[in-house]
Amino acid sequence: MIAIHDLHKAFKGHEVLKGIDLTVKKGETVVIIGPSGSGKTTFLRCINLLEFPDSGSIQIGDRALTFQPGIRHRSKEVTAFRQRTGMVFQGYNLFPHRTALENVMEGQIVVLKRPKEEAREIAMDLLRKVGLEAHADKYPHQLSGGQEQRVGIARAMAMNPDVILFDEPTSALDPELVGEVLKVMKDLANEGMTMIVVTHEMRFAREVADRVIFMDDGRIVEQGTPEDIFDCAQNQRTRQFLRRLTEA
Repeated sequence: MIAIHDLHKAFKGHEVLKGIDLTVKKGETVVIIGPSGSGKTTFLRCINLLEFPDSGSIQIGDRALTFQPGIRHRSKEVTAFRQRTGMVFQGYNLFPHRTALENVMEGQIVVLKRPKEEAREIAMDLLRKVGLEAHADKYPHQLSGGQEQRVGIARAMAMNPDVILFDEPTSALDPELVGEVLKVMKDLANEGMTMIVVTHEMRFAREVADRVIFMDDGRIVEQGTPEDIFDCAQNQRTRQFLRRLTEA
């Protein structure tokens, strides 16, 4: 489904990703945890080419791209590859001048070239799925943070991606709104959506993840089932990170 090999990324000489290897099966929920600055967000942004890796390769389904210094990929190639992924950001990133319905329709019309009525029907179905059918005609400023994030999830789903990438989807939310977003994500996992989730929500990771990955200093330090990581982590750095979370 997804195969990432020896991925490297540096900014101004500072290496943020130091040779990441990862395979994700279709329908698998992979949760990435780790301290701030460990490269988690950069890794997600490289998968959907918001950042271009310096070297390595990424394969999603039957599409693969290899990255090397000096090699540039055609924009059509990048767009086709990016369509394989949906991205849910921590800051929502909705169009402020478009309603919830229009936000979910936009990518379908512009990128997928779906007819407007078809896009509207799909968008309404997805808003219904995330519990926001009654808010379809509201603008982002009229929605709570949790509702905005659920619109963001519906927007990502509307593109029929092979995988949805979640970058700290609840970090900007008030505590009482976190649950409504996590419930939608749990439902997606139960339906077999392939997901890679960067989060500090350890309960979600324990309950929903098929596999938990601990990243530190640009590398995957340890990975395994939630029980492997949370109950009997083998790596000292993983244990130290989890212990500090518990103390906090």
